[in-house]
Amino acid sequence: MRPFRPGWVPTLVVLALLPGLIALGCWQLGRADEKRALLATYAERSLDTPLSTAQLQQRDDAAYRRVHLYGRFDGEHSLLLDNRMRDGEAGVELLQPFHDQVSGLWLLVNRGWLPWPDRRVPVHFATPAQPLALDASVYVAPGSTFQLHPDPAGGQWPHLLTAIDAAQLWQQLGREGYAHELRLEPGPASYRLGWPVVALGPEKHLGYAVQWFALATALVLLYLYFGWHNNKKENHHGRRHPSTGRA
Repeated sequence: MRPFRPGWVPTLVVLALLPGLIALGCWQLGRADEKRALLATYAERSLDTPLSTAQLQQRDDAAYRRVHLYGRFDGEHSLLLDNRMRDGEAGVELLQPFHDQVSGLWLLVNRGWLPWPDRRVPVHFATPAQPLALDASVYVAPGSTFQLHPDPAGGQWPHLLTAIDAAQLWQQLGREGYAHELRLEPGPASYRLGWPVVALGPEKHLGYAVQWFALATALVLLYLYFGWHNNKKENHHGRRHPSTGRA
């Protein structure tokens, strides 16, 4: 068999890149498993009977749990979540504090999406004045929130934000409130709903994993090719230029 001589440079490149490519592929496989688990949890809990706010406070694992509310919206402290696109149209999501009259707890309720095609015109929305019985589900944002820019209204309400932190809002208002956002179900106070459960589905992560593993495979094949090819070229060069000696 021909000896395998890839050279130092290809060997160093493979040693530097191959572990990273494999690690990225495995990470995408892990993300796909996480998304499957999230979707399964959502599907299971979307069929559950809504909890009361008192029961909700006793649950450590609250993501996607349905909750029944009865109380009033606080229209004076509304939040507009910016940069929300629906069907290629720019808009915002409207979130308002909701005071549950049964438990006395404040909750931040997302009422849905509103179009905002012209930034020179304020977003139009209405806040029901009467007490309402509503159903919603808990949304736990993955990771920590990140605010891209401060509120441009200079402290005036409604606040225009790029990320929502319910706990920070309650601290600002000096109220006892629930630490996560609740997303409203269809009803008298809802606007356009229909949030995706996950931004990227498991199949997307599997596709990315295949790409990373394919790059790793291509890198190994190129390494093997150049190892044999370089050796073949050396042998061919030696046959064409044999060494000669002088008498």
